[in-house]
Amino acid sequence: MKRVLLKLSGEALAGKNKTGFDDETVLMVAGQVKQLVDQGIQVGVVIGGGNFWRGRTSENIDRTKADQIGMLATIMNCIYVSEMFRSVGMMTNILTPFECGSFTKLFSKDRANKYFARNMVVFFAGGTGHPYFSTDTATVLRAVEIEADGILLAKSIDGVYDSDPKQNPEAVRFDEIPIQEVISRKLEVVDLAASILCMENHMPMYVFALNEENSIVKALTGEFKGTKVTV
Repeated sequence: MKRVLLKLSGEALAGKNKTGFDDETVLMVAGQVKQLVDQGIQVGVVIGGGNFWRGRTSENIDRTKADQIGMLATIMNCIYVSEMFRSVGMMTNILTPFECGSFTKLFSKDRANKYFARNMVVFFAGGTGHPYFSTDTATVLRAVEIEADGILLAKSIDGVYDSDPKQNPEAVRFDEIPIQEVISRKLEVVDLAASILCMENHMPMYVFALNEENSIVKALTGEFKGTKVTV
């Protein structure tokens, strides 16, 4: 693969802290991404906002406003992780679907391609810019727009299971599963809108545990231990 979009969950980046960021975890991610960039692979990144904001759990906040706060949370996450990437020698830029003053640049496919051509890691923050769409949907949308070869889903779980392994110790992990089966069985790898967008645009996903050693690099090699979601 020549271009990939890496989705990092906010929870996974929080490490043992369960909130905010764990510097050791983020630097581990940065080191792996640098290996890919040094090999000539173009990397885009989307980060969830859940480690800072879970507004939908409150019944006192309008859904649209809660989603807007969530979008801002993803921008904070990207600014932090982008700076950590820079600390290990990578060039980065952050694109958002709405203006954020001097903090970010406005997203366009042409701008993203320009940054990729300069060997930059491109962060896609702010979701889709609209409420009622998750960062899962934003991830697939950006992957399709930039014509990525695949999506790397770095999670706190090591793949796709036939049931929740936290609830069912007998749950079975798939090595490979078609996106149509993910949708029909409601396996929730990503949300339904994102799954359908993947299916319609033939975008494969690679699901793996972030905390496994060198997992991001291995996702692009024969050592991959997670689940490939095929299209």
